[in-house]
Amino acid sequence: MPTPSHAALPIRRLTLRDLTACADLSEDRGWPREEHKWGLLLTAGKGYGIDDPDGGLVSACVVTEYGPQEHPDLAAIGMVLVAERHARQGVGRRLMRHVVAAMGTTPLTLHATPYGRPLYEELGFKVTGRAEMLRGRFTPVGPQPQVSTRAATAEDLAAILQLDEEVFGADRTHVITRLPAFADQLRVAEEHGRLIGYAAAWPNMDTQVVGPLVARDTSTAQALIASLAAHTDRPLRTDIDVRHEELLEWAKERSLASIAFNAVMTYGITKLPGDWRRRFAPVTVAAG
Repeated sequence: MPTPSHAALPIRRLTLRDLTACADLSEDRGWPREEHKWGLLLTAGKGYGIDDPDGGLVSACVVTEYGPQEHPDLAAIGMVLVAERHARQGVGRRLMRHVVAAMGTTPLTLHATPYGRPLYEELGFKVTGRAEMLRGRFTPVGPQPQVSTRAATAEDLAAILQLDEEVFGADRTHVITRLPAFADQLRVAEEHGRLIGYAAAWPNMDTQVVGPLVARDTSTAQALIASLAAHTDRPLRTDIDVRHEELLEWAKERSLASIAFNAVMTYGITKLPGDWRRRFAPVTVAAG
């Protein structure tokens, strides 16, 4: 029997039952399996994939929508993957075209590697920002940030959600409410009993990823990173908007090294909503 062409293979919605197949696809492309992250994305977002007649997935991606369910304000696309044996045959382009069409008039965003960027540009995405990925074992040096931080409690959730929507520019309740179970740490910064920032650190292979990181200013962001680092023995990894030069310099002085740059791209809007000055790092580059 001849193998059906990729154009004939149906695109379907993925569910949590596809978690192992998604992790297998990551591994096939030389990425970490990231089952923990896939689990969050498949429950908080919508997965799309193409089944391989020989088993597993030919391709997959995840879309996370923010704002009202009927008319989302924004959707983030991530984990766009094509199995090595099917690479460079137009599969990723077909899946992305399907997703863009399915999202209709909803503005889109994604973080693109240099490898993926030409495809997204071809589809009409524009580069509107950059993020720098840092990784390393945080080493405290110099004076500690003088901002009060502590572990978040259930009572903080309403204030976290309010601050997050204000800064992100869209309602992320369905993602933020999953952070206490998803993250190893969720910490808040406060002043005079008022929340001025929050951050999570979640396990990803041998690191803890810092994200989201929302803070009133750079010193608050520093205090949150330092407090997360003090409560883990793993290396940290985070993706910081390159406009936050002071925070990037501070982190590099504390042994977090630059390992990559990703382009922040948008479709249907010229810039992301919200207040970038208080938005330092995404939940994950796959979900904005």
